[in-house]
Amino acid sequence: MKQALTLAAAAVLLAACAGPEPRKPSAPEAAQAALPAAAFPDAGGTGTAAAALPWAQAFQGARLQRLIPLALANNRDLRVAAASIEAARATAAARDADLWPTVNAGVTGTRSSTTSSYQAGLQVTAWELDFFGRLRSAGTAAQAQLLAAEASQQAVRNALVAAIATTEIALQADEALLQITRDTLASREQSLGLIRQRFEGGITSELDLRAAESALQAARVALAQTQRQRALDQNALVLLLGSALPADLPAPTGLLADFEPLAELPAGVPADVLTRRPDLRQAEAQLAATDANIAAARAAFWPRITLTGSVGTASNELSELFSNSVWSFTPQLLQPLFDAGRNRANLAAARAQRDAATAQYEKAIQSAFRDVADALAGRTTLSEQRAAQAALVDAESRRLALADERYRAGVSSSLEVLDAQRSLFAARQALVQVQSLRAQNLVAVYRSLGGGN
Repeated sequence: MKQALTLAAAAVLLAACAGPEPRKPSAPEAAQAALPAAAFPDAGGTGTAAAALPWAQAFQGARLQRLIPLALANNRDLRVAAASIEAARATAAARDADLWPTVNAGVTGTRSSTTSSYQAGLQVTAWELDFFGRLRSAGTAAQAQLLAAEASQQAVRNALVAAIATTEIALQADEALLQITRDTLASREQSLGLIRQRFEGGITSELDLRAAESALQAARVALAQTQRQRALDQNALVLLLGSALPADLPAPTGLLADFEPLAELPAGVPADVLTRRPDLRQAEAQLAATDANIAAARAAFWPRITLTGSVGTASNELSELFSNSVWSFTPQLLQPLFDAGRNRANLAAARAQRDAATAQYEKAIQSAFRDVADALAGRTTLSEQRAAQAALVDAESRRLALADERYRAGVSSSLEVLDAQRSLFAARQALVQVQSLRAQNLVAVYRSLGGGN
């Protein structure tokens, strides 16, 4: 009795040395540490929240309705995430199985020069009675890791949907730029023909001719660059899909002005963002797993109780093996007294992992706030930029028409026309680019607010 009390006192002393655990930060506290409230723009809006809007409703273009399902079925990153879930689920099942005894059926025989012994039956080897929660904590950690893997898969899915939409927008922009470049090339070929006729007739100088030739070659350079960029964007799309493009897929139209998904999507309030994004749910689940690992490490300071037993038959003669029933029952209590600091080191490692998980959790919230703030910052400014750029295209178009009219009337030189052509070409290219940025920004708003299911 005295020895038992001594062991109990030692167990209490060792467990007390583990020390108090740090308090888990709440989401509002982590958010306050991440960014001040003033840094998060107020989006307003009363429509459907991004996280509740399926991608099939968000992206209604004919090409995206074909491409996104293909990517969800074939993308390799998504397959890796699915396999990670299965691995985490199997690990969680294995940890749950640790709570139950392992029963084996066996037959053993021992023969020496003087005796023989045979035994057959069922055996339970070292079944741990989880009085102090070590195994349950390990199971809780495994379940949390399973939740983290599921959230990670959802994050990969959302990112894939957004990447497909963004790449499709880039392809549409490439097609629009190709159309503009071909129109410009045709226009400059006509201008060069007219200037060459005037040069041959002695009406204009060689300087005008060479300037027209230079402008034509510049358009050909731009055409080659745009064709190369379209090929690169198409290759990126194929990689995201995980398969070749369907043969019957409609060709890009280049109509970026009509690509306005999610234009009325409300952003909600910052508190909602913390519960919608899968990467935040993943970080929180990983933090919960480290909490459970700390609990398991603390439980290692307490006694470990195991049971070993068997039931069956035994005999000194193999022919009479099943004639005599036997059983055995061996309980064991092990209290760690000296392990060279192993348990203390394991607990310190678990606490360090929790500190790292806490930092990752807070960083995930910081990243979420920045993603949403950046997306919303571009929402208004890109609309204003697009309107201003469209007005610039109109002004440059009128300028080119006036310059061409003056040139044909012999009032101005061809250099004025070429300058107006270059300005209009650059303005039209910039309009396509800002339209592309506007459409991609809408996709970024959708993803940053947890959309993509």
